[in-house]
Amino acid sequence: MISLAVLLLLVLIFTALLGFAGIAGAVAGLAKLLFVVFLVLFLISVLSVYAGRKHMDRSYPVRQERN
Repeated sequence: MISLAVLLLLVLIFTALLGFAGIAGAVAGLAKLLFVVFLVLFLISVLSVYAGRKHMDRSYPVRQERN
């Protein structure tokens, strides 16, 4: 997803240099949208990993060995 955003950034720069302002604006909006989607998915994955570790710590009691 990041590679797609970088590709759109390159298309944006190319179209802006050629003077296609309408296309450049549309591509910039799409790149912003992809960045926000990537950021939200990243935060969700970080929070789910943190919540999973917290849950695992409580659900498995430590067994003590008997001598």
